[in-house]
Amino acid sequence: MSLTETASPTSVSVDSYVDAPIDHAFRVFTEGIQTWWDPDHHLLDAAPESMTFEPRVGGHVVDRYADGRECRWARVLAYDPPSRVVFSWDITLDWQLQTDLDKTSEVEVTFTAAGPDRTHVCLTHRNLDRHGEGWESMRDAVGRGWTLARYAEVASAG
Repeated sequence: MSLTETASPTSVSVDSYVDAPIDHAFRVFTEGIQTWWDPDHHLLDAAPESMTFEPRVGGHVVDRYADGRECRWARVLAYDPPSRVVFSWDITLDWQLQTDLDKTSEVEVTFTAAGPDRTHVCLTHRNLDRHGEGWESMRDAVGRGWTLARYAEVASAG
């Protein structure tokens, strides 16, 4: 995995090679999000019972809790299997749900076949300045937080 330089100071990019076919790599990132997402990185006060990536434009990324609560913290903006997915980052600078959609950033993930059983995955979290004054703190936090290591491990395992 490597950190990729970006042309814009308002975005963060990471990339990784995954030892898996492109279709599988895409499915693990989206439909299998709960298998690799850091269990300590959720907005509500407990670990969710499930985490779902709804596989369609207009869908959401949803954390569901044992007590019935749901946290819809992202909207699926583009869904082009197996090559690309884009979702919003509907999270405020103080790590709460953002209801003003003009103040949300975007995460684009591209998948490129690097052979029959190898995929290059690039994640770019962009437009971080949309979060408003102090947006640099979000850039710095996601810059430290975004890693594809666990995802690559799960996707490569089969």
